[in-house]
Amino acid sequence: MPPTQHQKGADFRALHDGDPFVIPNPWDAGSAKVLAGLGFKALASTSSGFAFTLGRLDGAATLDEVVEHTAALDAATSLPVSVDLENGYGRAAQDVARAIDRVAGAGAVGASIEDYDEREGIYPLEQAVQRVAAAADAARSLDFAFTLTARAENHIRGNPDLKDTVARLQAYERAGADVLYAPGLRSGEEIRTVCDAVSKPVNVLAHRGLSVSEIAEAGGRRISVGGALTWVAVGAFAAAAQQIRDHGDFSALVAPAQLREWLAGSGAGA
Repeated sequence: MPPTQHQKGADFRALHDGDPFVIPNPWDAGSAKVLAGLGFKALASTSSGFAFTLGRLDGAATLDEVVEHTAALDAATSLPVSVDLENGYGRAAQDVARAIDRVAGAGAVGASIEDYDEREGIYPLEQAVQRVAAAADAARSLDFAFTLTARAENHIRGNPDLKDTVARLQAYERAGADVLYAPGLRSGEEIRTVCDAVSKPVNVLAHRGLSVSEIAEAGGRRISVGGALTWVAVGAFAAAAQQIRDHGDFSALVAPAQLREWLAGSGAGA
């Protein structure tokens, strides 16, 4: 019997109370099944990876498309799914609340909201806090545990001001966020500064210069990879295609032997 949304919500919330964990980011149902088959405990969508599957750049998917994608990820495995909602698909607080309601209706038990708009830049703090508060109210109105992550985008949007980032995350915690996230932190020292300044779990975006143990020792509780796994897959695909184009070399065309095992172990049928 697959777990209910209530059970997934409770399981996802409980993960944040235990040891640090990695939450990988699938870009479609197939990659979600592989990650579940590999034994991960929860999944988070990637806006850039999903946009790529539509032939678009990050930020170019509509809320309707994201809702459909959420339902596909949720149906692919029995794992809890958290959704990258970017800026909430609108600048107003009610837009953010609507986005939470819609992905929750599609099966999600968590979501993240950014304080950045492509046209307007980083939102003023007061407006950003109002948006997080509206998202938190929408999450609390659901009849199951829905984990809200609030993101401070400074470090990937040209404003690597750690003091301002900390102030924003503290404000988002007061506004009701369950998890805090500042993508773009580069060192254990920066991660520790953020984690020491807040009481809620902190999500850290992994990069090649950090290890799980370093992030955990600095206080990070949840570790995601964003769109990076998508680009690993796309890079391998492009490299194989170039070998075919340039050298007539088909040696890379080998199906992974574990495919049946991964798909069988994904817990599909939720």
